Formats: sequence, C-alpha cells, structure tokens
Amino acid sequence: MKGTIKKLMQQKGFGFIQRKDEEDIYFHWTKTDNDFFYLKVGDSVEFDVVDSKTGPQAVNVTVTDI
Repeated sequence: MKGTIKKLMQQKGFGFIQRKDEEDIYFHWTKTDNDFFYLKVGDSVEFDVVDSKTGPQAVNVTVTDI
C-alpha cells in the first residue's frame, strides 16, 4: 500500500500514515525499513498492513521519495 506520513511522535517511537480514501494507520518505529528518526511529515511511504490487538498496523514501512 502507499501513503504519506501524517504525524510523528518521534520521542515515543510511533506515527500515523495517511492513506487515500481510508483511515489513517498506526506504525511503530520497529516496523520501518528506514531510520525512523529521519522520517518527516509529508514523506511518501509504502507499507504492508497486519492485524494487531489494537487494529490494523503498518509494517515494512519504506520511504519512497528519497
């Protein structure tokens, strides 16, 4: 899937990705393929979606506009 980094909580290690025509999706820094601390709001990303205890979560998050 594709989306855009919408919000980052870098000190807490998570963020949210905005998806076209779908709800925003949560991701944790341990599920990124790039260095989480270099991510910026507005970066285009690709990712997979898995089910977690709290709902859908993005994994294998990779920046596509490097």
